[in-house]
Amino acid sequence: MRLRLTPILLSLILALPILGIFAALLSPSSTSGDVLTHLVTTVLPGYAWTTLWLAIGVAWGVASMGIITAWLVATCDFPGKRIYEWALILPLAMPTYVMAYAYTDFFQFSGPIQTFLRDLLGVSKLDWFPEPRSVWGAVCVLSLALYPYVYLLC
Repeated sequence: MRLRLTPILLSLILALPILGIFAALLSPSSTSGDVLTHLVTTVLPGYAWTTLWLAIGVAWGVASMGIITAWLVATCDFPGKRIYEWALILPLAMPTYVMAYAYTDFFQFSGPIQTFLRDLLGVSKLDWFPEPRSVWGAVCVLSLALYPYVYLLC
């Protein structure tokens, strides 16, 4: 009996934040309903669109990178093919948040890539370089972190 009770209690503890939101919505006080209405009319549509674009971008990036790399490794014969077969799954060895920090530090304005390009080109700023802390930066990092799953499936 004790073994069955433990997962149920753990599930209830983990569900408390969501249950709290539903309880606040169903409570007789109108403040929680007002807060939710305010969120729906102000920021929630923007968050929903951003999430949708992030999901679409990551799905497209993961599918294209995973399928193309799997097809190249499976159908083409080139030097170092065995190394590429192994190296293409290496992003699975690094946690996504660590990869995100590494890419952000590497590609930010004061990072080594932009510093090198500014020194090489002799310009003081590079406005055309994409911002790594944006939706499209997140799409790139998540795509680079998650494409090995599609690669392994193909």
